[in-house]
Amino acid sequence: MLIPIADVPRWYAERKPKAIAVSHGADLLTWEQLERGANRRARAFAAKGVKPGDFVAIGLPNSNAFFETTFAVWKCGATPTSLSWRLPRGEAAAVLEILKPALVVGGEADWNAPNSLPANFVPEGFSDEPVNNPVARYWKAMTSGGSTGRPKVILDHGPAVVDTAAASMLGIPHDASLLNPGPLYHNAPFIVTHTALCSGGRVTGMTKFDAEEALRLIEAARVQWVNFVPTMMHRIWALPEEVRNGYDLSSLQIVFHMAAPMPPWLKEKWIEWLGPEKIYELYGGTERQGATIISGVEWLAHRGSVGKIGETSALRIIGEDGNDVAPGESGEIYFLPNDGPGSTYHYLGAEPKRRADGWESLGDIGRLDADGYLYLGDRLADMILRGGANIYPAEVEAAVMAHPKVRSCVVVGLPDPEFGQRVHAILELDEDADAQAVADGMGGFLADRLSRYKHPESFEIVKTGLRDDAGKVRRTLVRDERAAWLKEDRAFRIMPQRAKGVA
Repeated sequence: MLIPIADVPRWYAERKPKAIAVSHGADLLTWEQLERGANRRARAFAAKGVKPGDFVAIGLPNSNAFFETTFAVWKCGATPTSLSWRLPRGEAAAVLEILKPALVVGGEADWNAPNSLPANFVPEGFSDEPVNNPVARYWKAMTSGGSTGRPKVILDHGPAVVDTAAASMLGIPHDASLLNPGPLYHNAPFIVTHTALCSGGRVTGMTKFDAEEALRLIEAARVQWVNFVPTMMHRIWALPEEVRNGYDLSSLQIVFHMAAPMPPWLKEKWIEWLGPEKIYELYGGTERQGATIISGVEWLAHRGSVGKIGETSALRIIGEDGNDVAPGESGEIYFLPNDGPGSTYHYLGAEPKRRADGWESLGDIGRLDADGYLYLGDRLADMILRGGANIYPAEVEAAVMAHPKVRSCVVVGLPDPEFGQRVHAILELDEDADAQAVADGMGGFLADRLSRYKHPESFEIVKTGLRDDAGKVRRTLVRDERAAWLKEDRAFRIMPQRAKGVA
């Protein structure tokens, strides 16, 4: 049956009111409580001026209140945008300028949102009776960085409705027990948790990822479905064998991973551990122009592949001459949805990389084998992928170069065994600058300018800037040169940042 997403809590509250819908630690929320709490919040949001068709920015940590808030936004006929509650004021201001939300729920006090409610807001004095409003035109609006370092908002063209009887996406079964270990301001955790709830499932959330705790929760909640990023899987595999094998994971049906490249050796270990039929990988973008999926069974026959294109879109590999390349040859990956370009999304604050014929690129390089399986190569863009998070060098460079002692900065991603890549900054400093003092103080300098996971984790000092007179830099060459030095264990001036980054 097709119903508004706004009515999902009511639908299940009428059928299984006392069943647990969401939990975080000891904090449990039944379907009846979710429905009533979302109704109260919806009325509180309306009292703050939220109307059908508006955007509402949510800056809340993983919590039951987060889900009360998203369903409240849909009950208002509005569209939710989930942001990291720890965004520095500069990044938050840039997003809010583009989004122009009617209301901001949570976030930092220094975001200076014109209309906001605090994270600890409790909707007292509002009715918990059902709320009826028009269905939101866009069910979500997620944020992303851009290659210029400026944020953009990706409006999903799917309306805020769901078919409660339809087959669920990504193999999430109806009434599933799902573990969410990832932050809800990322697209994949946001989608899969709400998909599970729309199918009547239970979401067991983690407020912060911990490898052993994830295994404990899988056992305790008899979790059937989970999505990890490779960094999480690396940390779980790094546990002592007796710890890793000390939990009952027999309930698991599917383990998905996405958002970052998976080291083949690590994937093999998970396949050996849990079985190839349980391990799945997805490659695609928030924009939904296209995606590939591969099971562990297929992967063993096509080692290193990220799968074949699905039925809702088409895929091409295009060379530098603008023509399709032959199987086995590398080029840029392009997608085209069956319903045409721009049918799945549009941007606020950016323009898509779209050819005249409508095909779009996410900026990745890849190749197809003779069977149509896709293999990813280097990123075409300069994006750094750290533990599943996208980091754009231009944004980091702009923040670092605001330092009074920094003349120029080039940022690249270097190989990292845990996170896949780490952020490395190459600095040209003023002649009188104390290089070590600059590096040691950079974390504090960037605290209000960049999220912690975007901070450089190592620094290199050069006497001559790496940019030409036009401000250009051959970033790929710079990155590859340093990566080669690391392989050869050659010394070059790196000063490690002492504070650890945030995954």
